[in-house]
Amino acid sequence: MRRIPRGIWVLLSANVVIALGYGFIAPALPTFARTFNVSFTAATAVVSAFAVMRLMFAPATGRLVTVFGERRIYLTGLLIVAASTLACAFAQTYWQLLVFRGLGGIGSTMFSISAMALLIRMAPSDIRGRVSGFFSAGFLIGSITGPLIGAALVGFGLRVPFVVYAVALLVASTVVATQLREVIAPDQADGPTGALIGFRTALRDSAYRAILASNFTQGWASMGVRVAVVPLFITESLGAGAGMAGIVLAVYAAGNVLAILVAGRLSDRFGRRPIMLPGLVITVVATIALGFSPNVGVALALSVVAGVGSGLFAPTHQAALADVLGNRQQGGSALAAYGMSSDLGAVTGPVIVGFVADRVGFGPAFVLTGVVAAVALVLWVFARETAPAIVGDGPTMTPTEDSGRSATPAEPDPGTDPLGASETVRRDAAEDR
Repeated sequence: MRRIPRGIWVLLSANVVIALGYGFIAPALPTFARTFNVSFTAATAVVSAFAVMRLMFAPATGRLVTVFGERRIYLTGLLIVAASTLACAFAQTYWQLLVFRGLGGIGSTMFSISAMALLIRMAPSDIRGRVSGFFSAGFLIGSITGPLIGAALVGFGLRVPFVVYAVALLVASTVVATQLREVIAPDQADGPTGALIGFRTALRDSAYRAILASNFTQGWASMGVRVAVVPLFITESLGAGAGMAGIVLAVYAAGNVLAILVAGRLSDRFGRRPIMLPGLVITVVATIALGFSPNVGVALALSVVAGVGSGLFAPTHQAALADVLGNRQQGGSALAAYGMSSDLGAVTGPVIVGFVADRVGFGPAFVLTGVVAAVALVLWVFARETAPAIVGDGPTMTPTEDSGRSATPAEPDPGTDPLGASETVRRDAAEDR
């Protein structure tokens, strides 16, 4: 098996630093906002502002990536988050804190979308799953350990975690700027970078549609409901303490890590669908069952199982995205839509599920989350396979020139070109600009 290129290790290392930093400020941000004598709603709005700005700025980021390139937008995003985080540390009013944190969301979507584009271009096709697994594991490890460090930093003052995170981002930016030169895709080093692939073109592909659905599920269930609703279920419905709620989240993360470490390699060898389908089935069953847990012990066991399910499909659909787009110059709008799908799930999931829990109870609320995952499962059942080991090497969505007519393509067979019209190429190039 091919070794992971050095440039990817640079990105993976920066990813861990970014995830750690999120954890640094997580324990401090709501409490810091409350020091300005605002309501609980206003304090949580500071947290939401970051996610909302990520979601709103994603389409523009896609165009910026297409025009200016992944590396420039990645570094710009890191610097924006570093500057806005440092500004948060010196905020003198609530409104300053709200604005600075919102600006951080803009920088965050810039580096997250461009990071995915860089990984897609730099990862050799036969190890895309393994690279995606390392990327997911790095973010998860940082997310777990970051809050522990952040809790210790809070002891020195609520502003300290913001300063530490800003400095860490500046260091990461320096490393990326000096160690990650202009990107050349390893499988395309001797050839042209190819035509742009836009969102409307990508949406014709059954695999891309399934990827969007499973990424939305990831945002809804893993990033939204797990963090916002599961702790309430443990404390309010099962009558356990806040400490036990933290343990339930921790065992979910443990199951996540165990699955992530093997899912990428398995998907490189056996294909994306054989890993995606079991992962989503496990997620559906474990999530629905969790809402009807009779006691904390059962909830702990089901959380581990749900973590395994999420760990199987999260890195695998990232690898499938790389298969669909190919490691060449990317249509930023297709990548932006991928990032937006997760953010949209993370923003809407807790609100909708929380409303259902208020009205009819936690059981139906978790059933709703299971249904969201089931929709993604159905789309993956009918999605084509994309893994190079199964369908052959090379990008699986390559716009090609035909006789000049714009045809409406049928659903492609595995390994075939799902497009095929010069008009489509011109339209998607315009879309991404």
